[in-house]
Amino acid sequence: MPRIRVLVVDDQPLFRDGIAQLLSAQADIEVVGSADTVADAIEQLRGTRPDVALVGWLASSPKGQKFFSAHQEAKVPTRVIMLVNDDAKEDFVEAVRLGCCGIVPKQTSTEMLLKSIRKVHAGEFWLDRITTADVIRRLAKKTPALPATAGARLGMRDQGAALSTREREIVGLVAQGFKNKEMAERMFISEQTVKNHLHNIFDKLGVSDRLELALYAIHYNLHDKNA
Repeated sequence: MPRIRVLVVDDQPLFRDGIAQLLSAQADIEVVGSADTVADAIEQLRGTRPDVALVGWLASSPKGQKFFSAHQEAKVPTRVIMLVNDDAKEDFVEAVRLGCCGIVPKQTSTEMLLKSIRKVHAGEFWLDRITTADVIRRLAKKTPALPATAGARLGMRDQGAALSTREREIVGLVAQGFKNKEMAERMFISEQTVKNHLHNIFDKLGVSDRLELALYAIHYNLHDKNA
């Protein structure tokens, strides 16, 4: 089977080379290049057209801004995973807005890094579940609506999908970061009923998890109670 072609981008040689060496040892992954400057990263992005790019620059940093902007302009199929430190949560929202398909802490385990690459390559959105609720809240608070490209990137269906009033209410609560138990208590229904609604919502909207559902809600402004 074709291997996942990966480009590694980071300022620190030791970290960058370590990641490249780790990935090269995987039977299903091929490292097609590494870069430590924006110019080199973009040149390799356009030249090798990797499946996945691991980028160690924060989305709000000058290098990150230039890279993501150039990535969008290049119109390559490369899906970007941003590697971040644990204290960079403020950058998560900006990364999503700029088209990032995955966010992985630099302190994560090897197993989780490899899983994130494979999931993102398969077309899914990856985010450490420990920080999912926090990121959703930040997205809902700071992002009135995602760019249209974000909806297309996530494969979202048209918002005209037949959601019931109760389902739309649940979508809004998910986008605000509420957990199943909290939603059940708030709506005076059982937690299992919430799970059943979520299953139906995922099927109708074509999303695979709570994060993608939250992104859908924010994209179509369903998280705004006044919308």
